[in-house]
Amino acid sequence: MTENTHYLLCTNTEGGHRSFVNTIDRFRTLPAGSWKLLRSLWFHFISTNEDEMSGQSSRAVSDGITPLQQMVASGSGAILTSLFVTPLDVVKIRLQAQKSPFPKGKCFVYCNGLMDHICVCENGNSKAWYKASGEFTGTLDAFIKIVRHEGIRSLWSGLPPTLVMAVPATVIYFTCYDQLCTALRLRMGEYAQEAPLLAGATARVGSATVISPLELIRTKLQSQKQSYRELTACIRSAVETEGWLSLWRGLGPTLLRDVPFSAMYWYNYERGKSFLAEWYKTGEPTLTITFMAGAASGSVASIVTSPFDVVKTRRQVELGELQAKNLSCKTSASTFCVMCRIVAEDGYRGLFVGLIPRLIKVAPACAIMISTYEFGKAFFRKHNQERPLRPLYSSNT
Repeated sequence: MTENTHYLLCTNTEGGHRSFVNTIDRFRTLPAGSWKLLRSLWFHFISTNEDEMSGQSSRAVSDGITPLQQMVASGSGAILTSLFVTPLDVVKIRLQAQKSPFPKGKCFVYCNGLMDHICVCENGNSKAWYKASGEFTGTLDAFIKIVRHEGIRSLWSGLPPTLVMAVPATVIYFTCYDQLCTALRLRMGEYAQEAPLLAGATARVGSATVISPLELIRTKLQSQKQSYRELTACIRSAVETEGWLSLWRGLGPTLLRDVPFSAMYWYNYERGKSFLAEWYKTGEPTLTITFMAGAASGSVASIVTSPFDVVKTRRQVELGELQAKNLSCKTSASTFCVMCRIVAEDGYRGLFVGLIPRLIKVAPACAIMISTYEFGKAFFRKHNQERPLRPLYSSNT
């Protein structure tokens, strides 16, 4: 190990990092070239020292794993979810565009299971973000023709910018939920079963608030094709004329949909997971149980919050079209006005338009995300219990 490397390690000697540096120093006398040793060092780095964990388990460690391990598990789940769900929405958008082409300057919402995206049509045949590949006769035909004429990568159109924003948002959301839920269960006593309800809602408010300005910036970049210098000037002008709250424009409709969804989802998921574990008489919930509970709770939450989803989608499209035309977003109707307009035009059934496609998309997305997350947590929990470096560390003390 070089002196520079040793210095970098020693400059951060707080908490678990101190034990990592000490462990590195002790391993200098061991034979080099063992990949098993390197793997053990990595896992030890993302784990918290057992002695330090014992004094603050209720605050720093949730359910036997550290916050950093929760971040790794949730980030992995976000990537896997987007890889599975993105092709479904790409095909859905292509079929919709074929049936009813989007005119120039109009917007449509594209969602890959993690985030919603506003896509602006710059011409009259809806080809702002893909190449035409002929007429589609159905979902399977669309899959085949897209892969044949455009390549299999086209099924994941728009995925990279999604991951740049969605993975951090998902990491914040899931990590905050677990930390809040653990803390609330310790303090709520006999009402501990309601902790997921409050923790889910609070975590969603936090993650949505953090990511909202970034989503606004991404939408402007996509719709107006601005350089970063032009975008900076545009944002500065908007803040000067409309205030700092303009960076969170559209957050209200997002929270109206996502906060109730999150609260119901986590409450039903935790109850459903416990019920299924008792029903199948398993000590710990299996991957199948978490998958089933995630799909069921996601479906229930989707049905209940469908009106808010319709309103949010309509608002997203309106705001996107105003931004594409360089108009002030102050001219956009409020959320309540949009809801009243939908009821007046289509009746109350209009608030549930697109429910079936949403269920087809949300149910597997929730199931994949939560089962991957739970699998990651179980993996790290087992690793923390085994502590592969503990015998080596103890022998050198």
